[in-house]
Amino acid sequence: MNVHVNSIETFLEALRKELEVPDHRYEQAEQSYTSLGRWLHREASTVRQYDPQVYCQGSFRLGTAIRPHTDAEEYDVDSVVELRSLTKRDKTQAQLKAMLGIEIVAYHDAMAMVKPVREGNRCWILDYADGAQFHMDIVPAVPNHDQQYRILTASFLDARWASTAISITDRREPNYRILTDDWPRSNPKGYANWFASRQAEVFERRQRVILDSLRKQGLVTASVERLPAFKVKTPLQSAIMILKRHRDNMFARELDMRPISVIITTLGAHAYNNQDTIAGALFAILNDMDKFIVHHGGRWIVANPTDALENFADKWNRDPKMKEAFDAWLRQARADFYAAAQAATYKEMADALNPRMGYALSMRAMDRLTGGYRLLRAATGASAAAGAVAAPSFANAERRPSKPPGYA
Repeated sequence: MNVHVNSIETFLEALRKELEVPDHRYEQAEQSYTSLGRWLHREASTVRQYDPQVYCQGSFRLGTAIRPHTDAEEYDVDSVVELRSLTKRDKTQAQLKAMLGIEIVAYHDAMAMVKPVREGNRCWILDYADGAQFHMDIVPAVPNHDQQYRILTASFLDARWASTAISITDRREPNYRILTDDWPRSNPKGYANWFASRQAEVFERRQRVILDSLRKQGLVTASVERLPAFKVKTPLQSAIMILKRHRDNMFARELDMRPISVIITTLGAHAYNNQDTIAGALFAILNDMDKFIVHHGGRWIVANPTDALENFADKWNRDPKMKEAFDAWLRQARADFYAAAQAATYKEMADALNPRMGYALSMRAMDRLTGGYRLLRAATGASAAAGAVAAPSFANAERRPSKPPGYA
């Protein structure tokens, strides 16, 4: 049997497919927070009068979630309950969280959920049945767009994303039980909109291609204009998914030291420049992501693109080893993916990535391309396809961090 050996792009695409969260998991998550939203709006709800809105945040919203390593691990679905008719002048953080907690417990009981409701520092946690393989973190919130706009404009910072800003609860805060305007800030919708803006052109183009293909197959009608966002995967999303798994495996024994996902996602989105391939996006990110780390006043800064006063790299300044861990991870990722790009066969690509991507994942990706591990022997001495992506190089020149747009 003839085995076609293709470029690093094909191997990265296979890795992404192995990491990708199945559609039914996205649908399951959406059904869960939609169900909770209906519960909070029922006639007997104690929070209905505050116009609760439930929505997803984090990697599920961004389309960068990855499968757990094993079926024994769970998906972490992050959600927000924003009480849109409530303000920080009406309740303390503690009162808001307790009020919503009553409804979460009532929902848990009404749905005959077995595992008890848990309380996190910022959220309530619903653990679904074992077969569901996920839990949902539910963060109570109130609108904060007016205050956020004033704070950012007063500092001459970019306030274009402020309209979706929220304030959230956190029981670690000293003002948790005090009626005050000083609450923790967040803006998951704004961050998702910013992230989408970094890949909008490619996303729209890929969405049209998929829709055209489905129409030709008679699977959708001509009147359907959009697809659920999770059905479209861009090179930026794919590259971030791959880098997150590389990070997870590299720090499997030092979880507290691993670079946090929001830093990888933010720097990756800054470095992405509408590349049409996963390889193009991945190597652009690896080459340039550290250029968007600011060193200012003796501090490392990775600014939240929707709130430049929030520093995602605060922990780097409290513990310099965290910054060293990020630098070590970036060096290793460059070395690993450079070696894979130079490889002539899928076997060599897998071997280059096995230590950090994981042996099982690399083998599954390779089997996806070769039709099974037994066929690899036929590919071992083969040459790379003519269309292979050129191996990248990472300059050793001194890097001078620059300021991302919106940071003063």
